[in-house]
Amino acid sequence: MKLFYVALLDVYNEIEEEMEKQGYQYRLHYAIEVNQVRDYFGEAKWFHKRQISTMEEYMRIALPSSGHSLLMTLSFMGMGEIVTKEAFDWVISDPKIITTSSVIARFMDDRTSHKHLSKLKRGHVASGIECYMKQYGAYEEQVYNEFHYQIMNAWMDINQECLKPTAVPMPLLSRVLNLSQVMDVIYKEGDSYTHIGKVMTNNIGSLLIDSII
Repeated sequence: MKLFYVALLDVYNEIEEEMEKQGYQYRLHYAIEVNQVRDYFGEAKWFHKRQISTMEEYMRIALPSSGHSLLMTLSFMGMGEIVTKEAFDWVISDPKIITTSSVIARFMDDRTSHKHLSKLKRGHVASGIECYMKQYGAYEEQVYNEFHYQIMNAWMDINQECLKPTAVPMPLLSRVLNLSQVMDVIYKEGDSYTHIGKVMTNNIGSLLIDSII
């Protein structure tokens, strides 16, 4: 945990230098506000206690630990004048579109990873699958179906949030939408974040190496 925190501080120092050059020093404050180290620490405590939390407790930490709020805040920092102070206030206020985007990533991750391994045996904190099963006495397949239902609802919420009038300019909402679509690509056919196979390798290659643009 300490190594991760020190590395994150180094990144923030680099960001601070760049923001000073551009006259946007105030933006670093927002990145610090959504620092997910606190959430990782909460997951670490669950792991050491071998704790399987309630879904409410799980979601309170597992959604921010997915990193969506941090990634969105960091991506806004480099977008120039279109991003105002009000936009940063919005992004750290847990707006619905970012919460639902986090739900998509977290539940897709939990579904695919749980199908291929037992996180508890690998030394990981219990996923939402274990938490839901314990709290509601559900079978695995029932939880998979429930998570799929929640993911579909989250996509509908994202579509709704992108309809005019929007809370912030559409280019900012597009960042959230794009990240959600990336999560769909990564987890739709398996856990391609942890196990990078041929399909994901080709996807990355087509984007960064063999791009048509």
